[in-house]
Amino acid sequence: MAAQDNVTWLTQEAFDRRTAELEQLTGEARYEIAKKIEAAREEGDLKENGGYHAAKEEQGKIEARIRVLTELLRHAVVGDVQDADGLVEPGILVTANIMGDENVFLLGSREIVADDSDLDVYSEKSPLGMAINGLKVGESTTYTAPNGKEITVEILKVATYSG
Repeated sequence: MAAQDNVTWLTQEAFDRRTAELEQLTGEARYEIAKKIEAAREEGDLKENGGYHAAKEEQGKIEARIRVLTELLRHAVVGDVQDADGLVEPGILVTANIMGDENVFLLGSREIVADDSDLDVYSEKSPLGMAINGLKVGESTTYTAPNGKEITVEILKVATYSG
């Protein structure tokens, strides 16, 4: 895997949001889960202690998210929101006709959008992302989906993402 494969483009706002999340997880969240685990341990037999097992599972999820955020932020390239210039590229809001349906999505990392956003996001490294990255409005292409199906995509519009 090339070094650039790990690079993720983020807006400054997204970088700051994920940095704050990492700080919360490595500080307050770790402290709170440690307290829960200790309290559950004091209840006795760990084999049948549902609270202990739930807390350990929660701890695993927190630690996994910490690892993801640490890697993301270590390899992030922070930049301004891309101006839409008619070209599909990471950080751009794309409107495309995919198999006859109009879809609007962001090309880039899911980490760019706010946690409460319902905007679809496709990585530039996904089959769809690799197929359309670099296309211009009005151009179309086909790509092979993971299930082996050939999918046709036409770029209808690109817009500056203002998440």
